Order: sequence, then structure tokens, then C-alpha cells
Amino acid sequence: MKPTTDALALDVVVPVYNEQGTLDRSIRTLHQYLSRELEVNWAITIADNASIDATVDIATALVAELDGVRLIHLDEKGRGRALKRAWGESTAKVVAYLDVDLSTDLAGIPPLIAPLLSGHSDLAIGTRLALSSRVTRGGKREFISRSYNFLLRRTMGVRFSDAQCGFKAMRAEVAAELLPLVEDDGWFFDTELLILAERAGLRIHEVPVDWIDDPDSRVDIASTAMADLRGMLRVGRGLVNGRIPIERVYAELGRRPFEPPTPPTFFGQVIRFGAIGALSTVAYALIYLVLSSFMAGQLANFLALLITAIANTAANRRFTFGVRGRAGVARHQVQGLIVFGLAWLLTSGALIELHAINPNAGATAELIALTFANLLATVLRFVLLRVWVFRSHRRPVDASVPAELALRPVTTTSTTTTTSHEKVSVS
Repeated sequence: MKPTTDALALDVVVPVYNEQGTLDRSIRTLHQYLSRELEVNWAITIADNASIDATVDIATALVAELDGVRLIHLDEKGRGRALKRAWGESTAKVVAYLDVDLSTDLAGIPPLIAPLLSGHSDLAIGTRLALSSRVTRGGKREFISRSYNFLLRRTMGVRFSDAQCGFKAMRAEVAAELLPLVEDDGWFFDTELLILAERAGLRIHEVPVDWIDDPDSRVDIASTAMADLRGMLRVGRGLVNGRIPIERVYAELGRRPFEPPTPPTFFGQVIRFGAIGALSTVAYALIYLVLSSFMAGQLANFLALLITAIANTAANRRFTFGVRGRAGVARHQVQGLIVFGLAWLLTSGALIELHAINPNAGATAELIALTFANLLATVLRFVLLRVWVFRSHRRPVDASVPAELALRPVTTTSTTTTTSHEKVSVS
């Protein structure tokens, strides 16, 4: 389809700085691919970051020769600065960018933009860290990338997998709301944008990509890493103290979590709890029999109870009391272990009483005594789970913006393994 500047569906921005050696070939390759594979109206924007070589001259010649290619020039360097300018001026429904070296296989473009054109997702990113991604790069860069993203997930509480892959897109209305909030104009721009997007409840779509490292990359890894760490601290403080008004974006564009379904009735809870309890009792008996064959009865009892208690709490949380999501998981398990402690006292007391009556009692007698004690502990567990552990779940759901919005992610990250070459179209 011939590119046009009317009713643009997609604007692909290519930030460049002193790229006279690769610009012509890369833009022609991208232009050919988009012409061949996309059925939506598209444009290519070359965003020059104050180049001092022949980059601007080459870009000007490409604009004159190729339909749908435009050039913008900035007097200052910075990938983030270039993307803010290019995306902010674009009239396209979806704005995207990719690195000029075309490290990412262009076959990732259709699955990258499809969920944005359909409105299913708000942002889309390529990821080099998915199991189905095919990546060629040195061990040093691989280690640094994985370490950075691991640190990011642990310190910022985000869920997206690859913050800095140069292959991203988002819907124009999302860009209009988020870009004014992003302060960084350099390499941390991508990470900051994604952190704010996730905290604003936006849906981030991930596409596993095929990626080949550019051996001529001029990125200073050490200085970039330090700038990224400073950026993480700045963004973290801004979210905690409310300086970044992310609640407004959440209110306007955020995809709120589904309201939890109504918990089962008391009768339904009893039935479900009984079924889970029966399964737990059988599991406990099997585990105990296995463990007691090579360890003392008390220790086997403790471990069997511990294993089944953790599984029992998780199952009752989800199926008996209808609690979903990650919120409160750790607290519920801690409370469940307290309940386990009481059950352990009951069953341990049964063993002590059995051996006081019959010092020569074998494993079968122990199992019978422990089974009856465990049934009593099951009744106690139901009462405590209902009136203590999961009591808070029955409080009315507040439909307003969560007060802890700035402290935890509220979005769902979707991932696809699609690498189709099929043409993308919109109705």
C-alpha cells in the first residue's frame, strides 16, 4: 500500500545521531518492508539528534526520493528528546520507534502494532528476554541487560520484562498523556515511560523478537547504567511523594482491575472447604507415609502438615473464599501457617497421647490417630480462615483510584509469541 500522510495509522520514528554509514540502507530496508507487509497508512520519521556528519544530507535525499518519509531536526542530542518531539508532532493513531541499525527483525512490527490499532493494548514493546526470543549478543551485554531488568523489577515493582529494547509503540492518546510526565531525554526515557505506564494501569503488550547485537554500538554502558540508576531513584521518589501526577492518567486511561466476584455462600464455602480438606487429608497421609519410612514420626508429621497447609491455604484462598490477585498473598500464608501451628499442636498431642497409651504403636496406628486429629484441625482451620484470615475480603470494594497506586503496579502485561508476516489491517 502506498504510504500517505492522510489519516495515518502508524508513524515509525527512527532516532539518529551521526549515522551516515547506516542510514540510507536501513531506511530503504524499512520502507520496502512497510510497503510490502502493511495495509494501513504509514509514515517513517527520521529524527536527527544534532548530527555533525552527513546524516542530515542523506536523510534529506531520502525524503525527496521515498514517499512517506519525513525528517525532523533537533539541535540537542538525546533519544528521549527526539521521541518526545516526533511522537508529540505525529498525527498517526499509533506511534512507534526502532533503532536505526535494525537490530530487531522487522517481522516483529505487525504483532507489535496490531493490539494497539485494535485498542486491545496501550503500549507494546519488543522483548529479548522471552523464552521464544532469538538473540545474538555477547555475554557481557546479556548479563548487563538481564541484571538491569532484574533490578528494575525488584526495586520498582514492575512486570514488563525488557525495558530497553529499541522496539516500542503506543497509541497516540496514551502518548499525549504520558510524554509530558517523562523527564528523561536520554537512554532512560524508555524505562521511565514504561514505569509510568504500568503505574497508570495501562496494558503493556510484549512481543518476543529476533535480535542481533550491533557490534558498532556507541553506547557507553557504564555511564548509561549510572544514569539509569539515578533515574530509577528520581522516578521512585516522584511516585512516592506524589510529584508525578500519575493518578490523573490512571483516572483517564487506566484499565481498572475487575471487581472481585461475590464470594460463595456459607454453604458453598463449607462444601468447597470440605472438598479441599478431603484432598489435603489424603495428600497429608501419603506424604506422611513416605516421610515416616526414613525419619521420625514427629518430624514426618510436621513436614507433611507444613506442605499440605501451604497448598491448603492457597486453594481455599482461591476457591473457597474467592480471593484473587497477588494482594495479601504473603499475609494470608503467614496467617495460614499460624493456623497450621495450632493444627500441628493438635496432631502432635495425638501422637504423644497414642505413645503414652501404647509405646509400641506402629506407623498404621500413628496414621489412624493423626487422621482423626487432622479432621478436628480441619474444622478449626475453616473457622479461623473464615473469621480471621479472609475476613477482610468481605469488605465493600472501593471503586476509587487505589491510594497505594504509587507504590505498586496495577496493570496486566500481555505477552504474545506471534511472529507472523501477515499484513496488518484495520477496519
